[in-house]
Amino acid sequence: MRVLHIITGLNVGGAEQQLRLLLRHLPVECEVVTLTDPGPVADGLAADGVRVTHLGMRGNRDLSALPRLTGIIRRGRYDVVHTHLYRACLYGRIAARLAGVPAVVATEHSLGDTQTEGRPLTTGVRALYLLGERLGRTTVAVSPAVAARLARWGVPEPRITVVPGGIDLARFAFDPSARRRARTELGLDEGAFVIGGIGRLVPGKRFDVLVHALAGLPADCRLLLVGGGPQEGALRRAAHRAGVADRVVFAGERPYLPDGSPGAGLPALTSAMDVLAAPSPEEAFGLAVVEALAAGLPVRYTSCPALEDLPFEAAPDALRVPCEPGAYARALAGVRAAGPGPRAPAGAARHYCITRSAARLLNVYAAALAHPSPTPRPPQKAVLS
Repeated sequence: MRVLHIITGLNVGGAEQQLRLLLRHLPVECEVVTLTDPGPVADGLAADGVRVTHLGMRGNRDLSALPRLTGIIRRGRYDVVHTHLYRACLYGRIAARLAGVPAVVATEHSLGDTQTEGRPLTTGVRALYLLGERLGRTTVAVSPAVAARLARWGVPEPRITVVPGGIDLARFAFDPSARRRARTELGLDEGAFVIGGIGRLVPGKRFDVLVHALAGLPADCRLLLVGGGPQEGALRRAAHRAGVADRVVFAGERPYLPDGSPGAGLPALTSAMDVLAAPSPEEAFGLAVVEALAAGLPVRYTSCPALEDLPFEAAPDALRVPCEPGAYARALAGVRAAGPGPRAPAGAARHYCITRSAARLLNVYAAALAHPSPTPRPPQKAVLS
């Protein structure tokens, strides 16, 4: 089986790193096309032996990308085309059908109630999404919450299947040596109480809540933010205004898997933390929470669909907190007062092992090949808002 994965970009991000991890566990021949931004994850995929093609798309409305993408698909003679993220799902589904590939699968990684990938869910965005969706065979939702949102939009329920995100459990296991090295690299004292925040630095993640919560916590508390994004400047200014600038560490983007970049990767940084705080009020899955649970961290979160259908016993030290600085300050102070735990992985993390996700995705491919979509007439024009 030959599968082409099409993704909007390959800079460091949850969906991008999830794709690289997944391809390490899918026993099929895979190649990748990135529409834009062949960043560090593209280098990592290439190091894994995966062929990556950069389409060179110049913007959302670069319609010249469509015939180029169609040509790549046609020449590759792929059995399945699998798209990831909003722009790639729209262009990729159209190109795949124009190229004559009826087994088209899309994964919806980031659909919230009010936005997707930071893009407000306007009527136009939703209409374009549904226009492209009808050209595919199956839409994969990363959680039951996303599946329910798709159904409310009008995607027929038989076309939706849930394949949760997955993690490499062994890679996130707590490592005391990695903890010491990462803290030394970042200038964090061994005795500091380190609050972790993982994700893109964008307004929707609400890391500003953690900055303001830090101002109400003892002086030995530090905030370690792992990720990059356009809100970094605003968060730095907020930390200065709150008087905690010297207690916030911006670690930048860090790889999930080794990619040749210097410094500690994401798993080592989870070992360096004492608690993960995830104040985002709207998540599609909550991958950072699951990764933290694999590292044996206590977690305080506002939204995590990955935990909604699991019993409390699967993650007893993952507790919901309102998205408000005072509530987070109280919750994090409670974790600090309780002292360090054993750092054993929670049962919830084992539930989301990447090998299980890969096996479920193989079943999706088999079903798409067995029951390909009828060929609808493709739209004459598609314009992204």
